[in-house]
Order: sequence, then C-alpha cells, then structure tokens
Amino acid sequence: MSTAYKIVIGLEVHVQLLTKTKLFCGCLNQFGLPPNTATCPVCLGMPGSLPVMNRKAFDLSMRAAVALNCEIARFTKWDRKNYYYPDLPKNYQISQYDLPFSHDGWLEINIAKEPKKEFLGKKIRIIRAHLEEDAGKSVHDESGRGGDSRVDLNRTGTPLLEIVSHPDMNSPEEATAYVEEIRLMLREIGVSDCEMQEGSLRCDANVNLHVPEASEPKGYAATPLVEIKNLNSIRSIGRAITYEADRHYQEYRKNPEGFRIDKLLKTTAGWDDDRGRTEVQRHKEEAADYRYLPDPDLVPVVVSQEKIEAVRAEMGELPAAQRTRLVSQYGLSAYDSQVLTAKGRPMVAYFEVVAAALGDGKKAANRISDLIFPALTERKTEIDDFPIAAPRFGEFLRKTESIGADPRRKTFSHMLEHEVDAAAAMEALGIKDASAFDEATLRAAVVVAIAGNPRAVADVKSGKSAAANAIVGAVMKANKGAPNDLVRKLLAEELAKT
Repeated sequence: MSTAYKIVIGLEVHVQLLTKTKLFCGCLNQFGLPPNTATCPVCLGMPGSLPVMNRKAFDLSMRAAVALNCEIARFTKWDRKNYYYPDLPKNYQISQYDLPFSHDGWLEINIAKEPKKEFLGKKIRIIRAHLEEDAGKSVHDESGRGGDSRVDLNRTGTPLLEIVSHPDMNSPEEATAYVEEIRLMLREIGVSDCEMQEGSLRCDANVNLHVPEASEPKGYAATPLVEIKNLNSIRSIGRAITYEADRHYQEYRKNPEGFRIDKLLKTTAGWDDDRGRTEVQRHKEEAADYRYLPDPDLVPVVVSQEKIEAVRAEMGELPAAQRTRLVSQYGLSAYDSQVLTAKGRPMVAYFEVVAAALGDGKKAANRISDLIFPALTERKTEIDDFPIAAPRFGEFLRKTESIGADPRRKTFSHMLEHEVDAAAAMEALGIKDASAFDEATLRAAVVVAIAGNPRAVADVKSGKSAAANAIVGAVMKANKGAPNDLVRKLLAEELAKT
C-alpha cells in the first residue's frame, strides 16, 4: 500500500443475535435448515400478517450496546426502510432510522506495530447500534454457464444488530482488529456466535482516501466513498480494503481533477475473494431513496435506567477489562493477556486456577501456551472439554517444575493419553520427582558424565558454553526427573576443579 495517501475506513458490522426465534415471528432462527422451511406469513410479508417484537432480541441488543459504551435511548421506535430485492418479500425492511435504541459509543483496539510485544490503544467511535430484521439469501449459480439464481428465505426476519462506526480507522490492520474485538466481546457476553462462515457476522467497509494536495483548503483531496458489501471473513476484510485503497489511488493519479468526492457518486461494490478484486454493483443510495416511515404495526419501546443497570450487571468482565487485570494482577505481558482472553472466559478461568496453584502467573501462561494450546488444536476441542482439569494441570506443573522440558512433555503426554495424574504418569515413565534426588547422588552422576564426554569438556573449556548441554543431557538421561538447574550448578563446580 502506498504511503502517498491516508486511507479512511468506516465499518458497518452486522451481527445475527442468539435467539431461538426470529425478530417479529415465531419461526426458528437456526442455520442450516432446508431452504425456505423456516418461514411464515409474517416473515414472508403476507397481507394481513402482523409482527410481534421478540423481547430476547431487544435484551441481547441492549447488552451489546452497553458493552460498546453506547448511550441507550429511553424511547425508540421502528421504521420501514423501503427497497426491492428478490430476498426481501415485503419490499421493506423493519429497521430504525432517526431514533435508534443506542448511539455514541466506542471500542478500544490495539494498533501497535508489534501487538505481540505491546499494547497501543485507539478508541474507535461508534455512531449507532440499532436493531433490524435480516433479509433472505440469494444463491447464485457460479458455474459460469448462466444458470439460475435461487432465493432462500429462511434468514428473512432474523434479528440483526447493525453496529456503525465513525471513519476512525486508517489501515486494514485497524479494521480487522476492530472486527476481531467485536467478535470476541459479543461471543463472551452471549449476544451472538459470530460465525462468519455461517453469515452470523458480516461486514460492510466504507473506504475512501485523503490524498495530500496543497491546492485544497483542507490540505488534501478526498476520493469518493466506496462501500464494499458483505465481507464474511477477517481475511477478506483486510484484502478488500487494501485492494480498494490501491485502486482508488491509481484512479486518482490518472485523473486528479475528475476523481474527486464532489465529481463522482458514492458506489456500492462486491468483493470477489477468488479473484482478489472488487466489482461495482450500483451507485449508493441515500436515506431519501429508502423513503423511511414509522412502522404502524409496532409500538415504541421505553427503556428505564434500572433496566440498563441490570443489563450492565449481568454482562460480567469484558475482554478489555480482563486484559488489563491479567497484566496488573499476574504480571503478564500485553501479548500473553491478549492470547488468553482471545480464547474466551473459560480459558482465563483455567489460567487463573493454574496461576494460583503455581504461584507464578507468567510461568503458568508459558506452560499453557507450550502444552495446552497445541493439545487443544490437535484434539480440535475447547478447554471446557479438555481431560486435564486446571487443578490437575497446576499439580503437574508443581511436580515437574525443576525437571527438563523433555521429561515434562512426556509426562504431560502420558497424562493426556491415559487420563491419570502427574504422579501416576511419572511412575509409569520412570521419571522421579525432583525432591527424590539428593545433591551427592547427582554430583556423582555429573562426575561420571564428565568422564564419559571428554570432547564436550574440552569444548566448554575452550569457550563453547553450549557444549555443556551434552553433559547435562547425559546426566538427565540417567536420572529422569532430576532438577535441571541443580545439575548445571554441580557441573559448573566440577568443571572448575578439572
């Protein structure tokens, strides 16, 4: 991406809510049902049918809005947004226009160049988060032979939370960090499963550029806005924004006077992930094009301060607060805290039990990263279903704290395979607890290893300190479970005598 311009990004994130039924009817809200089987006269817009508001959907939306630091409106109403598409049977969408239920929030993201090493916060302002019903899904023939397009209306009427940000993001990395933080937070508080491959979290990216130019009053020329629709993966969001920013700049360079925000219409585009490019679909509609009007069939909703406080109380600790606490309470790095919270509340709870048992938060985080994470990936499971509970893992770490990495891994693998505790695994493998070794026995073993490795001894004396590993390894092989630090101390003492 060129550094000759500033990229300006605003995101509209659409999140399907975890309700059993749709927003205004009793049809199932469930992914994967046979096409057009979860429909009724209400969500199909049949004459005479009347919508009834889903209280659970509104409660979940409020939970999300409070977590996004939004102001909650005491009075909110529903509006009809009129437009025609094949996947919208009513020819209007029940949404919110001038009185959304929440507005003026923010979400902090990490914009550090090396997020694994540090945390550099940036607040992304949120214009509004409002509730609306989803449209159906058009399924197109992608064979290239000009086949039919079909419409599945199961998704029509699904409760959808739309989170609209200010154009506060200035790179694809910031945009993806924002969506990832929203996804993590909404999963944690039970608002949505945020499964992007199933369409329960989708994103529209509004992109334009500010190109430095001395002749402009603001010091830059702004390119027209392009809205990239229905991005359904974190990778696609980053790729689409990168492509569109570069395309804008190349078009601007060809014709600086013609490619200006006041010369061209705002455009809606789709993203072709296979080809890695955007495709223009239509010119962007304005609010007047939708002919908003209050929905006459739905009563407004009034929210009390007591209700807001109750929602706030039931959410629990949010990921951002969790990260801050893990750093201050356990001395973790910003990266370690971010890795743990990214795995969800159950993983944080697991870590805290282990850290308490070990008395060392940093060591607990390291061992979880070294042993637990790879095992979870290999087994394709989550920490809730892991066979080694946190107290047992903490006990394992205490018993194997002083032994080498290899016997520790073997012990862990045996525990995992046979679902036994650390003591049973070590006994089965012939690995002794560090407390079983006295200094005199280990010193004698070190003397034997020195005599058996004359070349390594010569290398150590010539300044090649890494050669000591061969001698240590010989001692550890003959004395499984021996404390590594003590063996190295005794080796240094014995080498000093030779």
